[in-house]
Amino acid sequence: MDKTVERAGLQVEARLADFIEHDVLAPLGRDGAKFWADFAALCTRFVPRNRELLARRDILQAQIDAWHQERRGKPHDEAAYRAFLEQIGYLVSDPGDFTIGTQNVDREIAALAGPQLVVPSLNERFALNAANARWGSLYDAWYGTDALPAAPAAPGKGYDPARGAAVVAAGRAFLDLAIPLEAGDDWAEWDGGDLPLLCDPRQYLGRSEGGLLFCNNGLHIEIVIDSSHPVGSEDRAGIADIVLESALTTIVDLEDSVAAVDAEDKLHAYRNWLGLMRGDLTASFAKGGAEQTRSLEPDRRWTATDGSPIDVPGRSLLFVRNVGHLMTNPAIRLADGSEIPEGIMDAVITSAIGAHDIAGLGRYRNSRCGSIYIVKPKMHGPEECGFTNDLFDAVEDLLELPRHTVKVGVMDEERRTSANLSACIHAVRDRVVFINTGFLDRTGDEMHTSMQAGAMVRKGAMKQSKWIDAYEKRNVAIGLQHGFSGKAQIGKGMWAAPDRMHAMLIEKIAHPCTGANTAWVPSPTAATLHALHYHQVDVFERQREVELLGIPGLEDLLTIPLAEGTNWSEAEIRDELENNAQGLLGYVVRWIDAGVGCSKVPDINDIGLMEDRATLRISSQHMANWLLHGVCTRDQVMDALKRMAARVDAQNASDPLYEPMAPDFDKSMAFQAACELVFKGVEQPNGYTEPLLHAWRQRKKAASA
Repeated sequence: MDKTVERAGLQVEARLADFIEHDVLAPLGRDGAKFWADFAALCTRFVPRNRELLARRDILQAQIDAWHQERRGKPHDEAAYRAFLEQIGYLVSDPGDFTIGTQNVDREIAALAGPQLVVPSLNERFALNAANARWGSLYDAWYGTDALPAAPAAPGKGYDPARGAAVVAAGRAFLDLAIPLEAGDDWAEWDGGDLPLLCDPRQYLGRSEGGLLFCNNGLHIEIVIDSSHPVGSEDRAGIADIVLESALTTIVDLEDSVAAVDAEDKLHAYRNWLGLMRGDLTASFAKGGAEQTRSLEPDRRWTATDGSPIDVPGRSLLFVRNVGHLMTNPAIRLADGSEIPEGIMDAVITSAIGAHDIAGLGRYRNSRCGSIYIVKPKMHGPEECGFTNDLFDAVEDLLELPRHTVKVGVMDEERRTSANLSACIHAVRDRVVFINTGFLDRTGDEMHTSMQAGAMVRKGAMKQSKWIDAYEKRNVAIGLQHGFSGKAQIGKGMWAAPDRMHAMLIEKIAHPCTGANTAWVPSPTAATLHALHYHQVDVFERQREVELLGIPGLEDLLTIPLAEGTNWSEAEIRDELENNAQGLLGYVVRWIDAGVGCSKVPDINDIGLMEDRATLRISSQHMANWLLHGVCTRDQVMDALKRMAARVDAQNASDPLYEPMAPDFDKSMAFQAACELVFKGVEQPNGYTEPLLHAWRQRKKAASA
């Protein structure tokens, strides 16, 4: 895809230009020439600012590096460190009391609490699965996972009646919790006749031909009645399933979970986003020996007790995650021949596609409030948030959209943002719709920011660091202080082990208990199971309790997770290097060789974990840090990488398309990329992996062409 056309001084890949003009602009009735002229003018205004912000990052990092280098070997002086950060402008003044003014926010974001999915934009089937995960079968989720440990083992083939009975019993127990009956009755005694008396009759909303609709903590529950169904026929009440409202929102990702390095990749992502907004995206695939086609689910309808219709969306409300400020993309080149900042390109094109939904051009509506929802990742501090706010203003003007149509979700995943979170929110106060902690990227930035301070604790010990606890608590408390409750989401991060649902049910309830009204899950099934937590916890009541606790101070947040005084054994060092190397290689080999940006990758213990660039950033930065401070040698790191390359090769042996890294390490681009991520880790901008990954992936695509 190297043919370009000139548009208002911009050099645009021809197929991308054709897509924008014919598929995006024409249905909107927009003039192509004016669009490109306005786009070029927007670039003239914002590209220099984008570059200045990146230069500012480098200046601050150099100042912090020098401060730590000058004090190496001396005890860390917390007071002096904070004063230094204030002096260089890393820490800014608090903006004082204010309340966000965001309006026209859909209730899935503002008024409800429930799971959130993140899905790669380059995979049509996954994107449709995620969008359709608004509703999920609780029976299937329990039966098909380890979520019910007391149930008999899952069968190899066929239906296991004992396991099914355990699922049905768990379903009745859930109904007793979420929709309790009067007088101590329980749902197990209901015979399917007249509806039993509820403790709160308002929970019953209505019925359809095959189901009863209830509501608890704002989330819908459908009891499916079907005596002809194999499960329902064995049930005294004819209950065939319990269907839960699950993934209220989904983020369609153009960033961390995709490997998009050129115009071909970006066009694929934009087409899929348009298909979701227009409602005509489909995916065909083979399953069970048969060809299947998947599309978006329609809305659902029940009849209320008064005979009026109850319409509930059949799909998740969709966000789109744009790329951050760092990367550029060859899909569009500026007048000086340089590549366009990818975040600017995403802002314009994904908003133009979102305008199809605003104009009602799609089969279904995404936002019923007339908003376009964009997640903006990896912003460093309030200056960069202010830049995004101004950029979105300009995009609205370009597309002739009312001010603040384009909403923003701020990923609180960089240290300068979490340390200045109030000021960051203030910079986007009239369009912000969420703040979400990203523990993985936040850890990578923590390590890189303090790279020169000393050796960091082991990766597994990072979760016990003071800064982590302060970070998670401050995110919620600051959001509540500025009026997020009832107006916007406060989110928490991903459960990374999609096969460990029992553990998720035990541990992830902590997220709603913090007062967060959403948290990320790795699959539609996980969304249905995580929805159980929001039936157990009234998040908005919990927010009122958390707000009374106040905001933790900055002291703990600025505590550097140094392993001071620690002397690890050779075995401990080897274990840490192997763990990092295996995870790094398992992810990078798929990214470089197959263009897969997120997948379930076996860890060193063969447990499947969801990996993306954030996990890669941690592993590469941790190894670079230990190498810098002499905890390990270059030879030890290389030895671990080579041994773990062979391990990763073995883990992928059943994939006929897999390209082994060992023993010809010099011929494997993936292995070379992994080595550079470690050995050049100190010099990477803010420790990001994208510059090296993109360069190696582009080289791999060229070699394979």
